[in-house]
Amino acid sequence: MTLRSAARSLVHMRRIGARFASALGLLGSLVALGGCTGAPAAKETSASPEASTRTGTPSVRLDMSQLKQVRVEELSTHAPEDTIRTTGTVEFNADRMAKIIAPVSGQVRDLAVNVGDHVSQDGVLFVLNSREVAAAIADHLASHKDLDLAEKTLAMTQDLFDHQAASHMSLQQSENEAAKARARVQQTEEVLQVLGLGSHPDEDSRLQSRIPVRTPIGGTVIERNVTSGQFVGPDNPPLVTIADLSSVWVQADVFERDMRNISVGQKADVTTAAYPDQHFFAQVSHIGTVVDAQTRTAKVRVLVANRDQRLKPGMFTSIGLSLPRAESSLTVPAKAVFVENSRSFAYVQIGPQEFARRGVDTLAIGADRLRVVRGLSAGDRVISDGVLLLRQLETDAATQ
Repeated sequence: MTLRSAARSLVHMRRIGARFASALGLLGSLVALGGCTGAPAAKETSASPEASTRTGTPSVRLDMSQLKQVRVEELSTHAPEDTIRTTGTVEFNADRMAKIIAPVSGQVRDLAVNVGDHVSQDGVLFVLNSREVAAAIADHLASHKDLDLAEKTLAMTQDLFDHQAASHMSLQQSENEAAKARARVQQTEEVLQVLGLGSHPDEDSRLQSRIPVRTPIGGTVIERNVTSGQFVGPDNPPLVTIADLSSVWVQADVFERDMRNISVGQKADVTTAAYPDQHFFAQVSHIGTVVDAQTRTAKVRVLVANRDQRLKPGMFTSIGLSLPRAESSLTVPAKAVFVENSRSFAYVQIGPQEFARRGVDTLAIGADRLRVVRGLSAGDRVISDGVLLLRQLETDAATQ
């Protein structure tokens, strides 16, 4: 081989080596490029819409034990029935009470009732033995005799006048005497009616000075201030007090800010500690005209039906005064909303055990509910009780 041929072979081999090296470099670049683009592609494939949602809005995940400590409510559109809550005390219905006093002076006999006894209307409570009664009966009998004599005299004078045997003045005098006798009889009859003897006492009552003292209403004897044989008079305090417990009053204290929502005839619901499962339906019968300067409350009287007489005067009660129904709207429990940095939030369920805070705007409509203006929709499930737990978990997660 000549020197010239050897040189050409060497140049050809160098060119082949350079091309091979360039090809290896290009292959290495492709492998490196594939390695760089493969990792983001794998990461993008593992992402999910739920993960994106959690990235946009921080969420709180509860384990099963924590989930049992909270309460979740599904929101729905309805017309809330607002209620004003207050307390009160059971009292006697003063319109259904009778305080019995002695109509005349005398001695009490045959006392037939004790405190707690039930009496019927017009039932005899006791008998009163009185000289005034005997005098009233005697006056009544005498007035009837005077009337009989006056009527006979008038008839005779009228006959004489018709035959011109009596003067006109004698006739007028007889007519006046008869009119006076009639007035006297009417007066004595009214006295007997007040005493409870009637306008025509029988023969037995004429011979005795005893009158029965009756109750004008049926009910229960709640007070007795007399004993058998005691001498009493009209100036004595009530001897017996009767109360009809089929209805009672409940005096409630209502704050002045709520007075504009109270009206006579408004429905109310009454409950007691003695019967927590029983609701007594009532209505407002009177609204006080004075506001207490210390408590800023006014008295509202509620009339309650008490047919089984379970409500006892002196009992403490809880009262709910129903307000007119508002228009249908979306409401949320007041405990479900919390304020942070002058903004209101609620925790909305986004997974079986996962919750996220959401900004909301609300309006107060009562003590326990808020009307949703913005931020929530019907069907959303929110934490109605246990918000403090989620806020604590959220704060702990942020500090880690």
